[in-house]
Amino acid sequence: MQSGLITLGKVAGHFGVQGWVKVFSYTQPMENITVYRDWIVGGQLYQGVKSKKHGKTVIAYFKGVDNRSKAEALMGLEVAIEPTQLKALPNDEYYWRDLVGLQVIDQHDTVLGVVDSLFETGANDVLVVKGDAEVLIPFVEPETVQSVSLTDGIIRVDWQEAE
Repeated sequence: MQSGLITLGKVAGHFGVQGWVKVFSYTQPMENITVYRDWIVGGQLYQGVKSKKHGKTVIAYFKGVDNRSKAEALMGLEVAIEPTQLKALPNDEYYWRDLVGLQVIDQHDTVLGVVDSLFETGANDVLVVKGDAEVLIPFVEPETVQSVSLTDGIIRVDWQEAE
């Protein structure tokens, strides 16, 4: 996958005989992938992609992929978009990708490390911070996460490490 692209899913199987494919979506909810019309699959740009939720999966059709054998050639390839396709968010919202790499500083101005990744727990998202040790910090504003500055590259948290 090209650097800078945002991976949204992968082609998981074919659907029918006219070139439609099943897509395993990484977006939440899964049908959010259907918002985007220009997909990069296997390094190739497909414009005007038709996609929709179909039962418990997402199906898609790419111009020029009009039969089952052409669709099979796409199996296992990642689906990505250019970052410019993401909608702008209000100032108090962030894409996870924007938080990765930010420095995390606690209420005592101690650097805990940098955000390596995030994951969902159902109750809230969790920052995986890597420094001297790995620290898991719930992304709960304003109780735990006091501020996020994308400009400064800093997340300030109220966090006491376990002894």
